[in-house]
Amino acid sequence: MPGKKETLLHFPYPLDRTLFLVGMMGSGKSSIGRRLARIYSMPFVDADKEIEKAGGGDICYLFQRYGEQDFRRVEERIMDRLLNAKKCILASGGGAFMSAQTRQIASQKAVSVFLDAHVDTIVRNTAGRTHRPLLNVDNPREVIQTLLNKRRPFYEQADIRVEYKEETMGQLLRILVARINRFAAGGER
Repeated sequence: MPGKKETLLHFPYPLDRTLFLVGMMGSGKSSIGRRLARIYSMPFVDADKEIEKAGGGDICYLFQRYGEQDFRRVEERIMDRLLNAKKCILASGGGAFMSAQTRQIASQKAVSVFLDAHVDTIVRNTAGRTHRPLLNVDNPREVIQTLLNKRRPFYEQADIRVEYKEETMGQLLRILVARINRFAAGGER
């Protein structure tokens, strides 16, 4: 992660649609999204926070109260609203891109970016955090690997994929800005 004195350059946002960050919980969607929003001088929206506002509780509570299936239905409706709203940097929940409906809307309304963090990075970023309902188990690494194996085929449908393990936040942001610029210019994923 960059030191507090590291400053980020500001760039014009090269896309005409929302930038939609997808990937596993703990891949950095929210922290990276906030920084990209500053780089591009755009609003940042955290889908999990929007779900919590709509549901009247935190994600863990909503997951336990309504179960995963009902939670995912609510998540789909909120993702639809957010993807059809004003252009922004949008961080999704880890399971949001599993929805065919969300992927279909995203393909029309956004440019999706799969933040493909290494399993070690995800484990480190989620360690000790109790607000992740799927990781409140004895062996979270095993759960993370199983979920990643299940979700990877869906995440890989994103427009852009950025793989990382030990990069600093500054390095990762530079890679992302370069990849977004290449994508905007009609280049590779």
